[in-house]
Amino acid sequence: MVDETEAGKGRATPSRKEAEAARKRQMKVPLSRKDQVKRERAAREELRLKQREALKTGDEKFLPARERGPVRKFCRDYVDRRWNVAEFLLIFLVLILLLSIVGAGAQWSAAATFVLYPVVIIGTVLDEIVLVRGLRKHLKARFDPDETNGAVAYSVLRSTQLRRFRLPKPQLKRGEPLAKHY
Repeated sequence: MVDETEAGKGRATPSRKEAEAARKRQMKVPLSRKDQVKRERAAREELRLKQREALKTGDEKFLPARERGPVRKFCRDYVDRRWNVAEFLLIFLVLILLLSIVGAGAQWSAAATFVLYPVVIIGTVLDEIVLVRGLRKHLKARFDPDETNGAVAYSVLRSTQLRRFRLPKPQLKRGEPLAKHY
């Protein structure tokens, strides 16, 4: 138990007038169903905006439930600190498609497509295998098995997104070491 007199609460004590006004506001029942729906919509919108901002800043307090917790933070950091072939998969596939369209009917285009497509897919699969093996090793060393449910799938999906579009935004630069504790 924490002694509140030493730790402090981080905000000023409200005056009696403010506390009573807040209590009355909280107890006040909406006059109509329409007012209640309007209040609920405003509350949902406020929560959505807070969550959106938290996804940009990494603020753990307002992150959506699927993104919260030390295991998910570790997984995000583990994926974000390395180069992933999977994040460039879509770009490679579009380039191969353009190559096959530009050289339509040409033998060099067919040969290039025939060679590049499997190379890109195999490269992605091998990189994901390396990612999963390393992640599992680190998860086993740092966390209880009960806490890590879904962490590998979460990490694989994150690794397939372009770094710029990942949410929550990456907190580590590529090559940066992982924190000791999460």
